[in-house]
Amino acid sequence: MAPPMSASRFIDVLKDEGITVVEVGEWRTHNRNKQGDWGPVHGVVIHHTVTKGTKNTVDLCRKGHADLPGPLCHGVIAKDGTIHLVGYGRANHAGRGDDDVLRAVIAEKRLPNVNEANTDGNVHFYGFECENLGDGKDPWPEPQLTAIAKAAAAICRHHGWTERSVIGHLEWQPGKIDPKGFTMDSLRARVHDLLK
Repeated sequence: MAPPMSASRFIDVLKDEGITVVEVGEWRTHNRNKQGDWGPVHGVVIHHTVTKGTKNTVDLCRKGHADLPGPLCHGVIAKDGTIHLVGYGRANHAGRGDDDVLRAVIAEKRLPNVNEANTDGNVHFYGFECENLGDGKDPWPEPQLTAIAKAAAAICRHHGWTERSVIGHLEWQPGKIDPKGFTMDSLRARVHDLLK
């Protein structure tokens, strides 16, 4: 069990990994903490946004929408590999997922097939939304894939986790397809190499 790192430490570990970071508004205190706990944390969830354009994507992930208030993640990873920090603390990103998956993440074992939504993931995961239409055709530029891997590795390095603590939304919540366009096994392989 790990307490979430401070916002200051979070931005430092991202920068130490060589990532370009943009701070958006009062991101350090923009959260959903009044709705419930954040922590202990056990991993990182990767999403795609189903949006186009960095400004539009960042605005949506910061503010949310009528059915789901923001922040919708901790950081938005743009096509150029820049990470825009939009919130810190509890964020509306993971939703309810599978307790068997959470146990596997904690144990850093191979993930079981996701088949239920009985556990609040917003308590336990850092979340990154990645700018992409999510149609399987919109490209994932190399700078973006590199930044996704580096962001996940930075958090894993800080907490002493392996690449097994990095999951896709589709591996957490039934019915989700994100991220679409690359495999989580390929991303975890990148994270593994960065953590060597």
